[in-house]
Amino acid sequence: MTTIDLNSDLGEGFGAWTMGDDSAMLDVVSSANIACGFHAGDPTIMVDTCRAAAARGVAVGAHVAYRDLAGFGRRPVHVTPDELYADVVHQLGAMSATARVAGTTVTYVKPHGALYNTACADPVQADAVVRAVADVDPTLAVLALPDSELLRAAERYGLRAVSEAFADRAYEPDGSLVPRSRPEAVLHDPDAVAARVLRMVTEGIATAVDGTDVRVRADSVCVHGDSPDAVAMAQAIRTLLTEQGITIAPFTRAGTAG
Repeated sequence: MTTIDLNSDLGEGFGAWTMGDDSAMLDVVSSANIACGFHAGDPTIMVDTCRAAAARGVAVGAHVAYRDLAGFGRRPVHVTPDELYADVVHQLGAMSATARVAGTTVTYVKPHGALYNTACADPVQADAVVRAVADVDPTLAVLALPDSELLRAAERYGLRAVSEAFADRAYEPDGSLVPRSRPEAVLHDPDAVAARVLRMVTEGIATAVDGTDVRVRADSVCVHGDSPDAVAMAQAIRTLLTEQGITIAPFTRAGTAG
């Protein structure tokens, strides 16, 4: 029987400002990448989101980022490796304590936005992120694009490297994500996205923006929680996969991923 994890970026509000429908997404996904306060989130939102995830049996991941609240963590930030290391340690400490008081634990780490894109391509940034993860808790998994510098670094440090695909993001022919600056970068049709994910899970293939097939390897599929169609897409994906006999469960409860 095929099993796949569905993850989503959650807890991304700040103060009185909200982002997405976290409660509805937590009813659908199996893993929650919870913002750690650097690109979004605050202590109250972190606690509330961890508690909501724990109540539903959803796995908790630390969604670490550059220190960039104003830009939602989607702008490149120039930091030294030591500064980035310390920033990731700080965020992991905050999220680990938050999860503990919420009755759950952090089981993996997924960088956000510009940090994700940079560390997937830059071995120096990848090493700083993963070195911090390994020093804080070597049992944590690292979730990122397959064949990325982040996953290579995770393997070097002896951490579990978990490959993810993106349900609602367009792919370049080389398997990278289309930059958000381009209008076709984000997909919005729930049924089309669900069919796309089914093909990713069953065939390991996605259609790139130029119409060609690109190989994808996924132990987890990300549905972003900040788009207007997020809940509908997540529900359509879960419904279709379940109808096809595919089990939705956290990758942290499955066997070794690669």
